[in-house]
Amino acid sequence: MSQVALNEPWATAERQEVATQFGMWAFLATETLFFGGLLLFYAVARFSHPAGFTAGAQEAEVTFGTINTVLLMTSSLTMAIAERAVKEGLATLARWTFAATLLLGIAFLAVKGLEYHSDIQKHLVPGPHFRLEEVGASQFWAFYWTATGVHACHMLIGLGIVSRMLLIPSAELPSRWTTAQGSALYWHLVDVVWVVLYALIYLVGR
Repeated sequence: MSQVALNEPWATAERQEVATQFGMWAFLATETLFFGGLLLFYAVARFSHPAGFTAGAQEAEVTFGTINTVLLMTSSLTMAIAERAVKEGLATLARWTFAATLLLGIAFLAVKGLEYHSDIQKHLVPGPHFRLEEVGASQFWAFYWTATGVHACHMLIGLGIVSRMLLIPSAELPSRWTTAQGSALYWHLVDVVWVVLYALIYLVGR
């Protein structure tokens, strides 16, 4: 097992680890509250206009959503392996699995870009040219664009975090386990949020 590098102001590795975990979980709690507001809007909109909301949801392309779910679940696996590899001092394995996580995240955004292009072509952006007339359909698509857009921004941040791990020299990587642990927690949050969005967006009325 690797020796964790100490950073100021921590006197012991144990305190540094606890502080890292506490700080990261506190941050993740605020993120949960943020997404909770979006989920409240979803619940109210779906309850207010269930038929129109479902009609809007049925236009979502489940194939794109499913592909992206597989990509993100696989990236959670590679990230978990990378975090464990750092802890055990397996720098080469950690670098390969961080790289795999990065590629899977980029693939997710590429697929999401294709899906956005398709949605725009089908006039599924709420506004003057929105093609669905059912009351509530525009609310679903307002949620879709807001929630998936915010999630994509979080994905970009996650890709930056993973890239930072890859920039750490192999010789130093085994001593940066607390950094790897915090990075993994953030990545897993992004993945969990997507699983919730997948159910709310792509499985409604199917």
